[in-house]
Order: sequence, then C-alpha cells, then structure tokens
Amino acid sequence: MSNFLSYEQDGHVVTLTMSEPERRNPLTGNTAVPEFLAAIERIESDTSVRAVIITGSGTAFSSGGNIHEMKRQASGTASAMDVRRDYRHGIQRLPLALFNLEVPVIAAVNGPALGAGLDLTCMCDIRIASRAAQFAESFVKLGIIPGDGGAWLLPRIIGMSRAAELTFTGKAIDAQTALEWNLVSQVVEPEALLPTAREIAAAIAANPPHAVRLAKRLLREGMHTSLGTLLELSAVYQAVSHQAADHKEAVEAFLDKRKPVFKG
Repeated sequence: MSNFLSYEQDGHVVTLTMSEPERRNPLTGNTAVPEFLAAIERIESDTSVRAVIITGSGTAFSSGGNIHEMKRQASGTASAMDVRRDYRHGIQRLPLALFNLEVPVIAAVNGPALGAGLDLTCMCDIRIASRAAQFAESFVKLGIIPGDGGAWLLPRIIGMSRAAELTFTGKAIDAQTALEWNLVSQVVEPEALLPTAREIAAAIAANPPHAVRLAKRLLREGMHTSLGTLLELSAVYQAVSHQAADHKEAVEAFLDKRKPVFKG
C-alpha cells in the first residue's frame, strides 16, 4: 500500500504496522499521516472490517515527531502561520480521523511510544503493552506542546493530575506504571503482544458489527456530552439495533441454545 504503513487483513481484522524501524516510526517528516488517513478511509468503506490493530515494527512503537522536521520549523524559514497550517492540514487530521472511525482500534504497543507516539495510542480505543513499552508525553523536553490532541485525550484516560505530571515533566513511565495508571489495560511479554491483540480483535469481531460500531460511537460521544443527550442518542441507536437482523439472530440463537451467526 505504501512506504510507511503496512495494511494487512485477516478475516474481519486489519493490522496496520508502522514500518520505518530505522527511524523508530516517526509520525512527521514523512508520509505517515496521509497513509494513516488513506488506511482509515479504506477501513471505513469496507464493511467486512470489524476491528483494527495498530503496532510498530522494530524496537519502537513510535518516536513521535521527526527531529529534523522540528529543526526546519525552528530555523525561521517557515512563518508561524505556515507551521500552524502544517499542523492543521497534517498531524491534526489524524486524531479526528481515528476518533471518528467507528471500527474499534487496538494499540499494540511494542516499544517506546513518545510524544505524538503516546498520543497515537490515546487515539485508539484499547491499549495493550509489551513489557518493553515506555510512554512519555515528551514535548516539553523539546520546548513545544502537545500539538496533536494529547492535551484533550490524555487527561480523559489517566486523569488530569497524572496527565499534568507527564506533560509538565516529560518523563517516561514503564509498562507496569502505565497499567497502574489505566493508560493500558494489559501488559504482556513481547512475544505475546500481537497474539493477545489478535485475540481481543477476534472477540470484538465475533459480535454483531452494527452493535459494536454504535457502542463505540456512544463511548466517544460520552467523552464530551451530557447524560441527557447521551441517553437520547442511546434510545435512537437502540431502536436501530432492535431492527437489525443480527439482533434477531442473537435472540433466536440464545433461545435455541446454539452459536449465533452474525452477517453484519
């Protein structure tokens, strides 16, 4: 498909692998963002896809921003408005696209996830980590701020105090600390990372796809809306779900004491 991102589909599960290990899979200064956007558009248009895994090749998940690109931005050759435009039309498109993707996304964090790399994991629905993983909201170490939505995402996942600690210090935490802080839901041995991610993806894909997609949308909307609004939206989604063929199949299979067959 591309130079940076490998797209592989096995049944109902797509695995996206960042494949620039010699540079630790940076998200800027290359084609990472347009390739992610193209992959997301492809997934959105393919109703056979029911779950997505994002991981990195090599020893790192993602090093975040490309330091050479930062040097260019700091050189004065680009105006502040040019840099703003680069962000708005570049990496800032990624959190919006992943946030609005209805298919559940699992981050399989194989190594360090730094800066925008950490924020990429926060754009996903589920995060599991290898024991080799590290996490750092490291922007401040380079005199910049989270420019890709991390200041919105991270506090909603680990709470404001811990998000502030990571953001203001730029320090790295290991996988076990990430588990204790609810940044990840599982920590596994490196060799078990992708098998575990695939097991979770298979469990998701085994359910009626319309129910999974609508449930994800409710979880996302719940991050920034009122209870009353969410309940109204839930009523609409539930009405749609009750009319779906897979709901009828689930009820009949339960009553017949057999395994359901969901067609989507």
